[in-house]
Amino acid sequence: MSVDSSWEVQRAVYAALTGDGTLMGLVQGVHDHVPAGAAFPYVTVGEATASAWGGAGLDGIEATLTLHAWSRARGHKEVKTILAALHRILHDASLAVTGQALVNLRFDFAESLLDEDGLTYHGISRFRAVTHPA
Repeated sequence: MSVDSSWEVQRAVYAALTGDGTLMGLVQGVHDHVPAGAAFPYVTVGEATASAWGGAGLDGIEATLTLHAWSRARGHKEVKTILAALHRILHDASLAVTGQALVNLRFDFAESLLDEDGLTYHGISRFRAVTHPA
């Protein structure tokens, strides 16, 4: 299996996020690339890793995907609410990953902080997906 399967994981995660009415009621969008002038709050697809995984004759990929929540509301509440929605949608989700069998999708960690600009709250959440060829 090629490392490119991590792209299919990202596509499945994006579809799950944008298809969730509750999340989309909290944010102005989910972006892989943030358009100029994007309204807050929003979620961005961030860093990803992929590494070999195998067992019982299966060659697969263990991929991580980091999601970022961005808010200009005062305090951490809005960004933490968005992080909670990401967890609800993705942790242990059964997503359709094109060409792959999703073994599991698990929450890894979350963090929230005030960005260096002193105005923007930034939430970070990472998920781990294990796949093998369908």
